[in-house]
Amino acid sequence: MSHIDRDDFSPAGFRILDLFAGPGGLDVAAHVLGYEVTGIEWDAGACATRSAAGMDTFRGDVRHYRAAFFPRAQVLTGGPPCQTFTVAGHGAGRRALDQVVRYIGRLHAAVLPENNHDWQQIFRTWRKISEELRLKEVEAKEVRAEKRKVEEFRAIKRKAMKDRLVHMGNSTEAVKKVLKQLRAPQDLHFPDDAFMGLLKEFSELNDELNKLKDKLEELGDERTGLVLQPLWWVIERCKRPGSEPYEAVVLEQVPAVMPVWKEYAKVLASLGYRTGRQLMHTEEFGVPQTRRRAVLMARLDRTAPPNGLRTDLLTLVPETHERYQPGGPSARSSKVGHAETLPLGDRKDACISMEKALQLARKIKEDLPERPAFTVISNYGTGGDPEARGRRDHDAPSATITGKVSRNRLVLKGTDEDLAEFDRFTPAEAGVLQTFPVDYPWRGNDVSQQIGNAVPPRLALHVLRHVLEPELSRAEAEARMEQAVEDLLAWKRPAEPVEIRRHRDLKGHPLTGQMPPPTHT
Repeated sequence: MSHIDRDDFSPAGFRILDLFAGPGGLDVAAHVLGYEVTGIEWDAGACATRSAAGMDTFRGDVRHYRAAFFPRAQVLTGGPPCQTFTVAGHGAGRRALDQVVRYIGRLHAAVLPENNHDWQQIFRTWRKISEELRLKEVEAKEVRAEKRKVEEFRAIKRKAMKDRLVHMGNSTEAVKKVLKQLRAPQDLHFPDDAFMGLLKEFSELNDELNKLKDKLEELGDERTGLVLQPLWWVIERCKRPGSEPYEAVVLEQVPAVMPVWKEYAKVLASLGYRTGRQLMHTEEFGVPQTRRRAVLMARLDRTAPPNGLRTDLLTLVPETHERYQPGGPSARSSKVGHAETLPLGDRKDACISMEKALQLARKIKEDLPERPAFTVISNYGTGGDPEARGRRDHDAPSATITGKVSRNRLVLKGTDEDLAEFDRFTPAEAGVLQTFPVDYPWRGNDVSQQIGNAVPPRLALHVLRHVLEPELSRAEAEARMEQAVEDLLAWKRPAEPVEIRRHRDLKGHPLTGQMPPPTHT
C-alpha cells in the first residue's frame, strides 16, 4: 500500500493481480495510484521484501494457481521469466521462440470465434500443451543430470592431462597454452601415448557433452511454460463459463520478448481486447537509467463486433523525457534547441541523471552517502571485449541496473581511482536508480538480483495510468502523474510487515468469492 493519506483524485478502484510479482515494482506503483494489488511470487527473498513493504502476496509457483481462484481480480499484470528469444542465426533462442509461437498458435486456434469451440475443448488444448511441457521438463531434468556427470568426468580427464604435461617437464606457460587448445582438442597432437590416450577420452566426453547440450536446446526449459501462463489466465477468464474477462492486461519483459507479445496480441484481439505493444526506453519516462522494456497493453472493449475480433490498437504511452544521448549535455544541444520551439505542452524534460535522483533521495533519507563527481565502471564488458568496461558519469542516467549492480565500481570522475569510501552503490541507492522509494525495505540474500529484475516503478506508473485511466484529459493525466511521482518519492514502509500467504490462505481473500456485477458507463 502507498501508506500516504490522500483525499485527491480517486481511481476506479480496479483490483489487480500481479503474476511473477518480484519484489513489488509494479505493485508499489499501483498502490501509489490508489489500486488494490495482490502478487504471486515464488522467490523467498522477493517475498521477504514484499512482506516488509506491506505488499499482499501469495508465495508459490504461478502454475499451482488458476485464474478461477481469483474471480474478483479485474486487471492482470506480470512479467513472466523468459529465455532470450534472439532471432539472430539459428540457435537455441530462435528455436525457443518458434516453440512458444507454435503453442500460442494452438491456443489461438482453440479460441477463434469461427471454430466455435466450447470451454471443454479449449481446456483440453491447454491440458495437452501443459502435459507436453511437463514431459519435456522431466526429460530435460534427466539430461541435465547426465550433463553434470559428463562435465565431472571431463574435468577429471583435464586435470589428468595437466598433471601429465607437468610430469613431462613442460613449463607453466606451455601447460596453459595446451589446455587452452582443448577447446578444439581434435587439432592437438602430442608425442606422448599416455597424453594422447587421455586426450582421446576427453574428446569423446566433449562430443557427448555437445550432444547433451543440443538435446537440452531442443527440449527448452520451464520458462517456455511460464511465458504462456498469463495468456492462459486471460483465456480462462474469457471462456470459462461463469467467469468475467479481465478489464485490462499489462505485461512487460526484455525486448527479445516482443515477438511473443505480437502473438499474444492476436489472441487477445480475438477475445475482444484492444491491444498495444511498445518498446519503452525507461529514461524517456523519468527513470534515471537507460533500459529497454517490451510492454504489452490490452483493454477490454465491450463494444467489440459480434465475432469478438478487435483490429484497432491502443495508443502508445507518451514519453515525458528526452532519450539519453551519450556525450553529456553538449550532445543534446541541438535537440534542446528544437524542443524550445515546440508548444509548451509538447516539450520534454531532460532525462534524469544518477546524481539528480540520488540528491532527491538524500532529502528523504539523509544517511545516504554523499560523493564527489564520480564515474560508474560496469561489471560488464562492451563491444564484445570483456576487458572494455562500460563507463557512465554521475551527470548521466545509469546504465541498465542488473543483478550484478553491487559489482559496479565507483571511481573519481575522469580517473580509475576508486573512491576512498562508498565505492559501490548501496542497495537503497541501486533501488533509487530503479525508481523504488529510498525507504523501500530490501530483504533476503539476493537483493541485487531482486533490484535488477524488478519493473521500474516509475515506468509502471506511466503504463498503468495510461491503460487503466484512458478517460482522463491530457491536463488531468499530467496532473495525476505529477502527484503520483511525488507520492512515490515520499512512500514510507509500513510499521509492521504483512504475512505472506500460501495456497491454503485463498479462502476469505478479497480476490476470491463471487465476482460482483460489473458496472459500465
